[in-house]
Amino acid sequence: MMLAVVGLICASTVLSASGRDLQLDQHWELWKSSYNKTYDEKEEVWRRMVWEKNLRKIELHNLEYSMGKHTYNQGMNQFGDMTNEEFVQIMNGYKPEYEGKLKKSLFIKPNFVEVPSAVDWRGKGYVTPVKNQGYCGSCWAFSATGALEGQQFRKTGRLVSLSEQNLVDCSRSQGNMGCHGGWMDWAFQYVMANRGLDSEASYPYVGRDQFCQYNPMYNSANVTGIIDISRGSERALMEAVAVVGPVSVAIDAGHSSFQFYQSGIYYEQFCSSSKLNHGVLVVGYGFQTSLTSVSNYWIVKNR
Repeated sequence: MMLAVVGLICASTVLSASGRDLQLDQHWELWKSSYNKTYDEKEEVWRRMVWEKNLRKIELHNLEYSMGKHTYNQGMNQFGDMTNEEFVQIMNGYKPEYEGKLKKSLFIKPNFVEVPSAVDWRGKGYVTPVKNQGYCGSCWAFSATGALEGQQFRKTGRLVSLSEQNLVDCSRSQGNMGCHGGWMDWAFQYVMANRGLDSEASYPYVGRDQFCQYNPMYNSANVTGIIDISRGSERALMEAVAVVGPVSVAIDAGHSSFQFYQSGIYYEQFCSSSKLNHGVLVVGYGFQTSLTSVSNYWIVKNR
């Protein structure tokens, strides 16, 4: 859960010798307590400065949101003491370095299927609750398990939470780098070669690199094939989500707007369709109408 910290708007701002806003002292202590943050004396000065700068950006964005300038609002969260560069380096671990070397089939929609205007697999049992990757660049593993969980449910009717830690620890021979990044296709290749993946319950997530501890006794899913979607085609992605279920995708999450996103339809004007750095799971799509326009959106499970 994100904690929205509301700053005080006053006629004047009281600053300490260190440059911090003294009127935010209580908010700072509450935020540290909420997210179990501790620092040494020198680091706290720096982290407080970063936190205040981020808080001001969030407040300005939300003021503009209230004026109708944005389609989503922001909120202070556990990443409040991180610069955007730190956030990207630590959290965004999607790294398909050898994508062109893999030969895979492309998804083709069956001719007899009519694609609906809106789909949401969350209410149909395909999606496990939102997880937390912690301070580990393992987004690729969470995206992969999400897709596998959906397909497992589609085949068996049972929703089993699968082990991201199994992928983090054991898929290095396929090319993944644990908490230092990876690629969903390599995760799928590992499960296929290993002939299985453990459940979350048997191989829990710890958010750091470990030695592989896969146990076939707790094997809970397998992969028999990998199918990609035509690159850059949102229509193909929509068809795949409608026909197959949740789909692993990569996005550009390297902006501070994403770092503090809270709710609404996320839109970033500088978002790149080629500089992708974060693995997520598309679990549906839909549209929102207003008096003047129609906004199409994807429903995305992030970690």
